[in-house]
Amino acid sequence: MIELLSSPEAWAALLTLTALEIVLGIDNVIFLSVLVSRIPEPRATRARQIGLALALLFRLMLLSVLVWLIGLTTPVFNVADKAFSWRDIILILGGLFLIAKATHEIHAEVEAKHDGTESSSAADRAFFWVILQIVVVDLVFSIDSIITAIGMAQDIEIMVAAVLIAMAVMYVSSGPVSRFVSEHPTTKMLALAFLVLIGVALVADGFAFHIPRGYIYFAILFSAAVEFFNVLAKRNRAKPR
Repeated sequence: MIELLSSPEAWAALLTLTALEIVLGIDNVIFLSVLVSRIPEPRATRARQIGLALALLFRLMLLSVLVWLIGLTTPVFNVADKAFSWRDIILILGGLFLIAKATHEIHAEVEAKHDGTESSSAADRAFFWVILQIVVVDLVFSIDSIITAIGMAQDIEIMVAAVLIAMAVMYVSSGPVSRFVSEHPTTKMLALAFLVLIGVALVADGFAFHIPRGYIYFAILFSAAVEFFNVLAKRNRAKPR
């Protein structure tokens, strides 16, 4: 540990891996924000906290079984000369789940099928369903995140530190992002479109067709900036003159 603390290479690896983990965590935060926007406070805050705690737990558990994780990239079967590993299968299924979930939510928003008047039992079921979906997506994003970490760093201490820092950033940012999405309905539609885009990227990765994440995150940041100025302009127009 002392050698790592005094090693410039170790610090460089930590900074690089932390930045990458934070970027990869953007997907997680967007999904959490969309899901919890469908349930009222204080359940939304509790669901967000549970989701982030599960994301951290999954990442630390997966780091503890590095040998198994490395084995996930080993081909298990072939289809038309294309080898598929367990990682590929998980990414494909996770991506399809994101696409299906985002499409369902977009349809619900367009049709305005929810009016916010739910019974207590219905609210309990909604809360449970949100947590279940968070578990599934946390697992998918955690596997992708940790396998990436294994490819970039050699020391488990650096991986754990990077994951902890990234999760702290996610925890701090998830609240403001969730509130912003909840207060501005148009941003929710934009976030759902992002989820479709992320789902397509995960499916493509599963089929060994890598879409550079820089393109995806640039599109997300550019669209989010445009939407931010749109919300700002709408707020200014609503002010009394």
